[in-house]
Amino acid sequence: MTTEIRDGATLDLARYIRPGALVAWGQGCAEPLTLTEALAGQRQRLGGVRCFSGISTAAAVRPEHGDYLSFSSYTAAGANRALSEAGLLDIVPCHYSQLPDILGRGPLRADVLFLALPQAGPDGTFGLGLAADYLAPLIGRAGMVIAEVNDQVPDVGGDRRLSRGEIDVLVRTSRPPAEYPGKPASDVDIAIAEHVAGLVPDGATLQVGIGSLPAVVLRHLRGHRDLGVHSGMITDEIAELIEAGVVTGARKSADQGLTVTGLLLGTSTLIKRAAVDKSIQLRDTRYTHDQAVLAAQHALVAVNSAIEVDLTGQANVEVAAGRYVGGTGGAADFLRGAARSAGGVPVIALPSTAGRSAAGTASRIVARLSGPAGLSRADAGVIVTEYGVADLRGLSLARRRERMIAIAHPDHREALGAAAGD
Repeated sequence: MTTEIRDGATLDLARYIRPGALVAWGQGCAEPLTLTEALAGQRQRLGGVRCFSGISTAAAVRPEHGDYLSFSSYTAAGANRALSEAGLLDIVPCHYSQLPDILGRGPLRADVLFLALPQAGPDGTFGLGLAADYLAPLIGRAGMVIAEVNDQVPDVGGDRRLSRGEIDVLVRTSRPPAEYPGKPASDVDIAIAEHVAGLVPDGATLQVGIGSLPAVVLRHLRGHRDLGVHSGMITDEIAELIEAGVVTGARKSADQGLTVTGLLLGTSTLIKRAAVDKSIQLRDTRYTHDQAVLAAQHALVAVNSAIEVDLTGQANVEVAAGRYVGGTGGAADFLRGAARSAGGVPVIALPSTAGRSAAGTASRIVARLSGPAGLSRADAGVIVTEYGVADLRGLSLARRRERMIAIAHPDHREALGAAAGD
């Protein structure tokens, strides 16, 4: 029987969460803010709780809460960055497609699942709100489901709905959903985006990763026609392309006419569009990241970024200057899917340099990676910097080195060439 709480301020989590339990919750716009704030506020009384936090902007995910809360994640993006810098984030290295199983069983099995849901529909069931991704597979697998039902969360379309009986505790709230604003573009970002836009044919199906660079790429696609979207997440820029008539999904070979995503990661611009646009459909990770589904897409162009790429095409997407700042995420899943898609293009886009100091800039095209190889050179496709495009597909190591040096910053090409000869 579902326990209903009309006022979130009266929620006593100690009645439902045991010391040492692992609590997982939605990320991006789907973060259940009332529940995570209650978790942080009541953490001392709870006696120590483990948390699995995705991409978050919430005040609950803070280093000062590490006294009674311990945090793990697949990524150091968003509010997790501060946890990582404080040495309080335990990273789980995994492909995004593995998250439903990782959180559904084994040492990281979620004991408690927090959800942010819209109000029930006419049939009495609840949509998943603003994310399905790894949340939907955990319903029925987590020991306890606590749902924040928010009358300001829209009921975005999807293929999974919850009955009231699947919710153990229902908390009524009314507040704006969480937002994840983007960052301003640099001149270098714009130059890279112009190159990437040239790789996207009309009618292509798009996937974009997290970060400012993929967002800039989307802004450079306004002159395209009949693009489709099949992505782990969508941003404000996707909403703007839908409204402009650029994204129609008309040429998609699967889910024609639909924008398929695991979660919303943007601002009210995106949330308002999703509230009224039935072409935007939520699907969970088992579908959005499935290799057979990706391979079936028409001309899947997967655009992801990296911290550094070596001369053979393998990429570090996790560690910069000895600090964990990223995550493997879904990049490998989508790059492999794009490689199998007819007419697909697997893209890794990044600036040629990083940082400024008295010693100058550091090259992000490197002879040897300074961090883990999250993307193997066997999966390398097309690498893009502001200096051009290096299509590595089908090339030998020697040819790859030539093309990678050609898109490195001119100040670093001589040293890279010498290192390539070692």
